[in-house]
Amino acid sequence: MLIVSPLAVPDVDRHLLDEAAREAGQLLARYYRDGAKAWEKTRGHPVTEADMAAEACLSKHLLAARPGYGWLSEETEDDGSRLTQTRVFVVDPMDGTRAFIKRRPHFSVSVAVVEAGQPIAAAVYNPLTDEMYSAAKGGGATLNGKAISVVDPRDLDGAKLLGDPDAFKSLIADGASIERRNSIAYRIALVASGQFDGAVSPRPKSDWDLAAAQLIVEEAGGRLTDRYGKPYVYGQASIRKAPPLAAGPRLHALLRDRLSQ
Repeated sequence: MLIVSPLAVPDVDRHLLDEAAREAGQLLARYYRDGAKAWEKTRGHPVTEADMAAEACLSKHLLAARPGYGWLSEETEDDGSRLTQTRVFVVDPMDGTRAFIKRRPHFSVSVAVVEAGQPIAAAVYNPLTDEMYSAAKGGGATLNGKAISVVDPRDLDGAKLLGDPDAFKSLIADGASIERRNSIAYRIALVASGQFDGAVSPRPKSDWDLAAAQLIVEEAGGRLTDRYGKPYVYGQASIRKAPPLAAGPRLHALLRDRLSQ
C-alpha cells in the first residue's frame, strides 16, 4: 500500500485525478462520436448514457485507489456519508451535458479532492480539445503540463468574458465582450489559462460545478467567489452555491462592484 505524507497528498492526488479524468474523457469522446441516449433527470436537467458511463468509470478508478475518501457526484444520490470523511472526491462526470447533446465541444470532466472545506487537488479535462487543466494546493496550475496564469485587465472596456450575454447586458455596455460555453468548470479553466479574462454566471451552481475549477484558477493567480465576493466552502450539508464570479484580482473587484449595482 502506498503511504503518503500529509504534505504530499495534493500532488499525489493531482496525478490520480489527471489519470481518471483523462480515462473518463476518452469514454465521453467515444460516445460523442458514436451517439448516446439522452433523457431528463428532472425538468430542464438533461443526462445521457455518456454521463452515466463516465460516472461509473470515475467511481471505479478513484475509489479503488482511495477507498477511504468520501464521494459526491452529480450522478450519484448523496447519502450524506461524505460528511464523515476527511477527504472527499467531488465529481462532475460531464459538466456541460447540453453542449454534448448539441454537438458542441464545450463539455468537460471535473474532479477534485476536497479537505477542510477547500479543494486541494483538481483536474478539468475537455476530451474533444484535449485540454487537461490540473492543479494541486500550493503547487500551481497547468494546462497539458505547462504552467498557466490569469491575465488581469484594469478595465472592463475590452475585457473578454465567458457567460450568458443576455443576462449581463450592463457589462457589454461597459465595453466587455461575452461568449457562451456550457461547462462552468471549463469556463473558469479558460480564465485560469489566460484565454479569457473572466467568467460570470446568473445562476446558482453546485459543489461539483466549482470545486475543481476554483483550485485551478486560484493556483493560476485568480479568484473565484460568489458574485458578491463571498468565498465558497465545500463539504457542507447543502451543496448549492450562489452564482460564481472568476477573474484576476483587479478585474474580479471591478466585476464584483459592477454586479452588486
